[in-house]
Amino acid sequence: MAKASRALRGRMRSVQNTRKITRTMELVSTSKLKRAQDRVVAARPYASALAEVIADLVTPELAERFPLLRQPAPPSKGGPTKAALLLVTSNRGLAGGFNSNLIKEARRRLEQLEAAGYQVDLHLIGRKGIGFFKYLGRAITTQRIDIGDKPTAAHAGELVQALITEYEAGRLASVDIVYAKFNSPLSTPPTTLRVLPVETPVKQKGGMKADYILKPGADQILAQLLPLYVRNQVYRGLVETAAAEHGARRTAMKSATDNAGEIFELLKRTYNRQRQAAITQEIAEIVGGAAALEG
Repeated sequence: MAKASRALRGRMRSVQNTRKITRTMELVSTSKLKRAQDRVVAARPYASALAEVIADLVTPELAERFPLLRQPAPPSKGGPTKAALLLVTSNRGLAGGFNSNLIKEARRRLEQLEAAGYQVDLHLIGRKGIGFFKYLGRAITTQRIDIGDKPTAAHAGELVQALITEYEAGRLASVDIVYAKFNSPLSTPPTTLRVLPVETPVKQKGGMKADYILKPGADQILAQLLPLYVRNQVYRGLVETAAAEHGARRTAMKSATDNAGEIFELLKRTYNRQRQAAITQEIAEIVGGAAALEG
């Protein structure tokens, strides 16, 4: 009985220590989530305004002059045979199914592109995605683990600049990014976004056309805005994934903390029952001994 009680006390201490760790990680993720969410909120208005300006400037004539707007022919008709896929994952785990869902979405998109006849170059951001595709033995074109949960516009530029050059040269058919879209801390669905070719944002019907005075001309402005738009799309993917990671980790650690609390209470009740049974047994033995002496 004493040995079983010692084992239960050891398990209770272990569960309590685990609960302290998961609770601390939950609080840290909650703190980081607020800052990451602020970056997402700050990035969205700029991206929307940029899309509106491009939609107002692009005309069918201009669309044919800019490689970033041009839709390449499929491989069967002599178009480029290579496509690029960017996958954004985290460097750390303990976030529930966050990384596995992103990897599953990337594999789905990879299979679609390969079924269409493309040879896919993988560009991986985050240890979890890199580790998975290395385990599969897939060739990795580029890999980055230095971005972490505080991405910047400079990071996005570094990731996409070479891809823009390849696309403009006609060696790439498309560029997709797989990231976690941050709807709320509890809703972070894995999402595939087509980055190249640039899909011209659709203007709302019935809306008033913006009255711009263009200087220099629309072609010179678009030459600057289109690469900026592509970089901004990748930047949004990075910041939304960073916020989604903290949201997923906070949820996972809260669930782990709650489960640890339930296990501790169960162990505590079991320990108290065993202790009470031992006390009852000792009392019964004392009473029985006293009765024997009196008899």
